[in-house]
Amino acid sequence: MSEKILIKGNEAIGEAAIRAGCRYYFGYPITPQSELPEYMAKKLPAVGGVFLQAESEVAAINMVYGAAAAGARAMTSSSSPGFSLKQEGISYIAAAELPCLLVNVQRGGPGLGTIQPGQADYFQATKGGGHGDYRLLVLAPNSVQELFDLTVEGFDLADKYRMPVLILADGALGQMMEAVSLNVKTAPPVAKPWAVTGRQGRKETNVVNTLSFDKDASEQTNRDLKQKYDLISRQETRCEEFFTDDADVVLVAYGITARIAKSAMEKARAQGLKVGLLRPVTLWPFPAADLLRVAGTAKAFLVSELSTGQMIEDVELAIRCRKPVYFYGRTGGNIPSTEELYQQIVEIVNKGGN
Repeated sequence: MSEKILIKGNEAIGEAAIRAGCRYYFGYPITPQSELPEYMAKKLPAVGGVFLQAESEVAAINMVYGAAAAGARAMTSSSSPGFSLKQEGISYIAAAELPCLLVNVQRGGPGLGTIQPGQADYFQATKGGGHGDYRLLVLAPNSVQELFDLTVEGFDLADKYRMPVLILADGALGQMMEAVSLNVKTAPPVAKPWAVTGRQGRKETNVVNTLSFDKDASEQTNRDLKQKYDLISRQETRCEEFFTDDADVVLVAYGITARIAKSAMEKARAQGLKVGLLRPVTLWPFPAADLLRVAGTAKAFLVSELSTGQMIEDVELAIRCRKPVYFYGRTGGNIPSTEELYQQIVEIVNKGGN
């Protein structure tokens, strides 16, 4: 039987990162993710790692840039307003094609908002919160076990594609405690001949830079990045489906909201209603092809988020407006109940899905 421990979500991310080989953490405290840097401060020195509380979020993300350029597994974490401050550095890291892990345990916004959970950083995460033509590979866990598993896998994906990977969680997941299996299956180590580790007998010096005054070289950089992002879209798009084959109404939700949506789906099924659920696990790349397939048989979709509606735009785009898309969201730190979502389902069913 595998080892299981009861652990808080934020701490599970830290434990997973250390077991995945992360030895450099740079961050700045902000609720509701502060248990993560606290965990790294306690645990990293014991394995020969470095924890550094930077003077700001801007400094922290640029320290990640340096450690990643040296070929180390490095990470940072924050919550919504703090993550906003990291955007310039994230754009630089994406342009430099450096692998690292980023964590945003979202709180309600905008502005300083509230320390309660939210999902209103979806646009920031999936559309590029910083400048330029870049993407983050965005993973959306819905349990403490997935926070652990996807953190480990996030490092592997970052190394595989030489790019930053983002774990997009929320305050509820970060603060809850669940039993977690600590089994770690990492991919084989990836060679990093591009890393800035000294010349070591080579004739050429490795240089990591994102500035180019050659317009053709700059354009080629963007085209190379686009080619990589297209490959990721083909190979790494993930979602989880429940009863979508015969569903008249399909719920679409991610993260903590997907767990509530699943309970609402199960209640509806118990009442004889044909309801399904599609949970995106990767928010970028988004499971557009899966949604379009489901739209071939479903009568309507119900999107639920902890925002006034952000992912709903990707759902509508994915199904190309072939079926009605309804929305139910809560904000300000509020979370919808199973009964609230169930009542939304009943209203849609009573309208015949139209």
